[in-house]
Amino acid sequence: MEGSFDTEESFDDPSCLAPQPPGSVSPARRRVNEVKETKTTINGVTFPLPGEGPEQQLLKPNEWSYCDYFWTDKKDPQGATSVAGFEVLLQKQLKGKQMQKEMAEFVHERTLGEAWTQLKKSLHDEAEVHLKFSNKLHSEVEKPLLTFRGDNFKKDLKKYDHHIADLRKQLASRYAGVDKARRALADRQKDLEVKTQQLEIKLSNKTEEDIKKARRKSTQAGDDLMRCVDLYNQTQSKWFEEMVTTSMELEKLEVERIEWIQQHLRQYTTLRHETDMFNQGTVEPVDRLLQTVDPAKDRELWVKENKTGDVRPVDLDI
Repeated sequence: MEGSFDTEESFDDPSCLAPQPPGSVSPARRRVNEVKETKTTINGVTFPLPGEGPEQQLLKPNEWSYCDYFWTDKKDPQGATSVAGFEVLLQKQLKGKQMQKEMAEFVHERTLGEAWTQLKKSLHDEAEVHLKFSNKLHSEVEKPLLTFRGDNFKKDLKKYDHHIADLRKQLASRYAGVDKARRALADRQKDLEVKTQQLEIKLSNKTEEDIKKARRKSTQAGDDLMRCVDLYNQTQSKWFEEMVTTSMELEKLEVERIEWIQQHLRQYTTLRHETDMFNQGTVEPVDRLLQTVDPAKDRELWVKENKTGDVRPVDLDI
């Protein structure tokens, strides 16, 4: 059971040695059982139960930051496995790269082809204008979209993924250690209680030395449990810090990507203005829309739709 209690008092309280009627629960165990559960552990991560503990404040209020909304694992569409909130952020980056490729292909198919067709149908001077436009479009819009964040980008994302995944594995291992130590403590307490009762009602030839030995083992088991909980909390704290740092780094990369696309689409409209002044009426609406591109608003909409949970993990108690 998760909760906190005085280990020394629970293990060495003289009342533990007092005769107990058959089937009764010792005072120490009764105090442990009566501790109200205020936390829950899901996939090795400990969270406060709803309505329990102090209210958590967002790390970056009013910014819809990645570091605030992806702490909980979420079910995949089939519901078979859980997807870590961090994995959702990684997939966002990978999908963004695919969108850039599709945009670059669109620019190539709908402008270069049109320009070369126009070359065959127009006078020499007009064809020369379109040729220059196509070349600039390729070098200043299409090529940058294709080369922005090359092959090493996926490798960098994998490093982030493996690092966070390793920390989650450590966290699960630490929690397993806590669970094992908790069961060992319960066994030692039960053994101490049985030996004490047997001694008092003369059901065995157990000596006071046996009782002292059982008490030492119970105390040692309690110390082991506290050590395991401390290791778990240290590991969870490290995972928490890395989640904040890495998710904010991914957020920064996303802002850079959107601003990069915005910059080169603006370059496209500039080239169109220079090439075809008569078609300004169709370009200006696009230009106005590009002026309204806001990475923060884009992030807000995406976070609202894809967030996994804004309740941050807390320390595990005995």
